[in-house]
Amino acid sequence: MSHSTSCDRAARAGIDQAGFTLIEVVVALAVVAVSLAAIGSLMATTVRGMRAVDTRLALIETARAIETSLPDRSELKIGNVSGEFADHRWRVDVLPFLTGDVAASATNPWVPQTVIIRVQSPTGAIIEIDTVRLRPRTGQ
Repeated sequence: MSHSTSCDRAARAGIDQAGFTLIEVVVALAVVAVSLAAIGSLMATTVRGMRAVDTRLALIETARAIETSLPDRSELKIGNVSGEFADHRWRVDVLPFLTGDVAASATNPWVPQTVIIRVQSPTGAIIEIDTVRLRPRTGQ
């Protein structure tokens, strides 16, 4: 009498084997690994994007705070000023606004000035805002 294993007996009895083959398990693990890698990459990209947006918003808010603290238009003088605010370095340059029409600008009661606000975050990101402010002409 020969010894037979339970697998041989089940096969002779016509009972199908339930379960996965080794190849099916390896393929399933590969699919899971690729999916996890894609999810991880997506999360890393999202985190980098959120940090960039946070940095940009902080720069914009700092620039707005500096702009609102500029002197009154009648006191705004040509030159530059710099400082630090909320760990952000900033610089404001006030320059004459150059126009091509000298005759019209001489009769205008307002003198336009270019105002450049430059803010740098602790991480090195920079924002620069250029605007024009009108100052009343003096000595008329």
